[in-house]
Amino acid sequence: MIEHRESHALQAMTVSFRRGVRADDDAVDRIDGSFTTDTIVDVRDTDEGFVLCEVAVSPPIVKHFPDDADNEEGEPVRFVAIDPQGHICGSIDVVYVEWNRRLTITDIKIVPTRRGRGLGRRLVDLAAAHGCELGARTLWLEVTNINAPAIRAYRRMGFTFCGLDTSLYRGTPSEGEIAIFMSKDLTGNGS
Repeated sequence: MIEHRESHALQAMTVSFRRGVRADDDAVDRIDGSFTTDTIVDVRDTDEGFVLCEVAVSPPIVKHFPDDADNEEGEPVRFVAIDPQGHICGSIDVVYVEWNRRLTITDIKIVPTRRGRGLGRRLVDLAAAHGCELGARTLWLEVTNINAPAIRAYRRMGFTFCGLDTSLYRGTPSEGEIAIFMSKDLTGNGS
């Protein structure tokens, strides 16, 4: 297992990172942001609140995200990962909301062949550092309950559950899915 981690760490080091520019938009838009999973996070409503449980699904679910317009406050900032051949192989978009000092991850994409190699963590770390420079207290994101692999990855990165919305996707192609909100403290003191 240690050799496997070291191999991924070495592969991640061959990728460089920089702040994105408008000229990156087409390359980022071409990244396949879909995922396939054989596990979802089932959200059950109980008298005491909600319970989250991982549940196997068969056949696996393949999820494709529709293109959507930015509707967040503020101007998004993008960071990109570039492979040794100069191709963009990952990106993260964030928006800072000043009134509550929250940096929101609005999109994160990793080329499928580069997933599981630490690029997502490095991009999240860049976003968090950017948030700290702005004075953000929290790094926040929304993820669908059917993306169990991403939820596990975010938890390994220090994100915790902070809420859910059973109606956010109503009337959309994601009808029936549940939005799970996760956050990560950027202040170092848990507040």
